[in-house]
Amino acid sequence: MSGLEGSKTLKNLENAYTGEAETSRRYLAFARKAEQEGYPQVARLFRAAASAETVHACAHLRAMEGIRSTRENLEAAAGGETYEVESMYPPMVEEAKEEGLEQATRSLFNALLVEKIHATLFTSALEKLGRNEETDYWVCQVCGNTVEGEPAGDCPICSAKKSAFEKIG
Repeated sequence: MSGLEGSKTLKNLENAYTGEAETSRRYLAFARKAEQEGYPQVARLFRAAASAETVHACAHLRAMEGIRSTRENLEAAAGGETYEVESMYPPMVEEAKEEGLEQATRSLFNALLVEKIHATLFTSALEKLGRNEETDYWVCQVCGNTVEGEPAGDCPICSAKKSAFEKIG
């Protein structure tokens, strides 16, 4: 790892990456809210700042040598999604249920279901690497459900209308 392993700089890069990535996502959520409230210029500012934060996060990830071959990246993605499905989300869902927090339970459970789909999609892409058929993906903007090709109807995870899906080319 180019002398980074065990260094303070690696820890700093990891912390900076996490902060930049989280901030990017937060700003995109803020942009959606600004749009809903009728502030398009503020929404554009939040999207611009989110893009800049993403640039920073990617630079930090490259510096940590965290971007590898597509095969290795697919393996890492499938492994990460599987971890979330098997280890991370189940206890979170149960704790939210036990505490009677319905919105949190729904959010965490929906994420668990979608992460299963992501793990399958990444594993399939890895198995077909080099022979992947061209397809668009559609993402439900309510729960994150991700489907190959245009959705057939309403979201099977959160029951959002078909119109809630956004095409990702």
